[in-house]
Amino acid sequence: MGAQATRLRTGETAGTARVKILKSSRHSKITGDFAEALVLYWLSKHGFECARVDHTGLDLIARNPHTKELMGLSVKSRSRSTGTEGTVLRIDGSEIPRLDAACKAFGCAPYFAIVVDARDLIRAWITPKEKFVELCEFKGGASIYWKMGRGRLKRYAADHSVIAFEFGTKTVNWWQPA
Repeated sequence: MGAQATRLRTGETAGTARVKILKSSRHSKITGDFAEALVLYWLSKHGFECARVDHTGLDLIARNPHTKELMGLSVKSRSRSTGTEGTVLRIDGSEIPRLDAACKAFGCAPYFAIVVDARDLIRAWITPKEKFVELCEFKGGASIYWKMGRGRLKRYAADHSVIAFEFGTKTVNWWQPA
């Protein structure tokens, strides 16, 4: 791998990393695809009829078996490097009207799904757009911020309208540098 296509996680050097994590030049795209597949899998695992769609503002459509609501989900994801796990997710403010327009076209309720891979823990939240807007911070109108600090994580966990799942990850064996 060339230096242009890879990078060490923040705070790690060749001699200090437990396992050096190199990110590919396509890691952001792969992270987004993984997050969509993960949310789709989790919904399906729990009885939701769901599908991935390719439409501006909309990534997944799912029928909630508990409420019968047809949900249109926009999935936002990040892969955080060591030391940046608590960093906010900045989301372009234009995502909300795009989701609204797509959901109107397909007759579904707008939802956001947030997936964050932060070192050894992958967390996901699914929430109605209205709750997402309530929980986010807006600065200057152009960006929306989903905060990841301890206090905010506790707030998400205490809110029953924020569906959440998480799981730990562990690299048991990996290639060593030459």
